[in-house]
Amino acid sequence: MTNNHSQLRTLLANALIMGLYVVLSLVLPVSSGAIQFRLSESLNHLVVFNRKLMWGVLGGVLLFNLFFGYGILDVIFGGAQTFLALTASALLQKKVKNIKTRMLLNIFFFTISMFMIAIMLHITAELPFWLTYGTTALSELIIMSLSAPVMYYIDSKLHFADKA
Repeated sequence: MTNNHSQLRTLLANALIMGLYVVLSLVLPVSSGAIQFRLSESLNHLVVFNRKLMWGVLGGVLLFNLFFGYGILDVIFGGAQTFLALTASALLQKKVKNIKTRMLLNIFFFTISMFMIAIMLHITAELPFWLTYGTTALSELIIMSLSAPVMYYIDSKLHFADKA
């Protein structure tokens, strides 16, 4: 495969992930606010298998938050939270060989970093920080934990590492 073909494949994979993120965010009725059950958050696990796919997830977050979130602060805080958690997981790809361990760490990074969303909701919606941090972190922990085995299974069939 030529380098140009590989770059195009990566670009197309990320564009598809971005669109899929937005669509999956609209599936469940609770996608924004103090309780966030975004089915699309399952795509955060893609970085565990292939760090090149983080850009599609990040783009999906930015796009969804821009049109369906709490305005520009949601784009900034949500984008920063996603970028930091995805980057932390991506950096582990060569250091931590066990995929299941990387998935657990990915869940941890996303759950802990929800403090950024709580700050944004405290500013934009005047929600109490600690309660909001608790509910957003718990929401993230649940959706990421439930989706991890599903994404692991899907990877066994699709091999995400080969997709970009």
